[in-house]
Amino acid sequence: MIGGRAILAVDPHALQRLASGRTIALVSGTNGKTTTTSLLAAALGGPGAIVTNLLGANLPPGLAAALAAGSPEQPAALEVDEAWLAQVVAATRPKTVALLNLSRDQLDRNNEVRTLAALWRRTFESHPEVTVVANADDPLVAWGASRAGVVCWVGAGQPWMDDAGGCPSCGGRIDFADVAGAGWTCHDCELRRPDLDVWLDGSTVVWRDGTSVAPDLQLPGRANRANAAMALATAGVLGTDRVLAGRSLGSLTEVAGRYAVVETGGCRARLLLAKNPAGWLEVFDFLRPPPLPVVVAINARIADGRDPSWLWDVPFERLRGRLVVATGERSRDLAVRLHYAEVEHAHEPDLARAVAAARSTDVDVVANYTSFQQLRVRLS
Repeated sequence: MIGGRAILAVDPHALQRLASGRTIALVSGTNGKTTTTSLLAAALGGPGAIVTNLLGANLPPGLAAALAAGSPEQPAALEVDEAWLAQVVAATRPKTVALLNLSRDQLDRNNEVRTLAALWRRTFESHPEVTVVANADDPLVAWGASRAGVVCWVGAGQPWMDDAGGCPSCGGRIDFADVAGAGWTCHDCELRRPDLDVWLDGSTVVWRDGTSVAPDLQLPGRANRANAAMALATAGVLGTDRVLAGRSLGSLTEVAGRYAVVETGGCRARLLLAKNPAGWLEVFDFLRPPPLPVVVAINARIADGRDPSWLWDVPFERLRGRLVVATGERSRDLAVRLHYAEVEHAHEPDLARAVAAARSTDVDVVANYTSFQQLRVRLS
């Protein structure tokens, strides 16, 4: 990251120069960028074959550093912060961009989600040469991608609907079907879920031409099956053999520490990341059943967003029936939320001691961004 800042300080157009002549795929959205980029990198041959920013440095300095570290002829799979996507598309001229989802995140930094969707819409209208791979189940993504020259529409699912209840086109009401995967439509205008080119059928990724791939996915949960579908659809746009790409996804058992299991003080702690309400809704799908305890670590630094009020939008009531240990720099905010959710909890601000406070040989540890990085250091 520091190297990238130095590169851009010396040459403000370095990102454009480093991207020139490469085949580039970008991945953006609120949740799942790092995992989808890692899956895409595996599908394209692995980090040795392509350039990628696997540690999540997704602003221009991180992208410049990643491109500078690779050979000029190597293709690149890069995750990009959703608010910076327009600038990065203009600089790198990618062949394809994967758009995962949009939801509230880092409330003091990012614009309102419909503003970001409008920015994406203008971006792809200005770059019709870019093929967009878009999650058709998110109305904000669908609207943001709809002016692109070519779109591959993927039915990847979108359980979190609280940020997409209002139509981004007319302001009317979005009606979601009662049956999962059945689509959505605006009550007041013609905006509706596009016809799908690729969709997720259980654990199998299906293309409209009849091709189907059941990747040997080692990562848990519905969200990662959706991430795999987006990665395989993007790899297909780049001309990669879809069956071979699906086989390669089984090489990933963790992503930058996510889903890793660490031994600490006689306890096996599994590390999970959740940064916002939409991410937490997916994490509930990952958690092992009660009475297994859960440690939840919350910070509110710049990289997390200074405003932790999003905790009140997370349905922590789902954690009833087990002990939850609140930790991290904003552990008291979390403890208050757990109190009102009527969840049995303990308060231990120290990250390392919080795992011991769970009083179990196995525990799931869920952390937001900076607390996750601290946990990886403290528990390693």
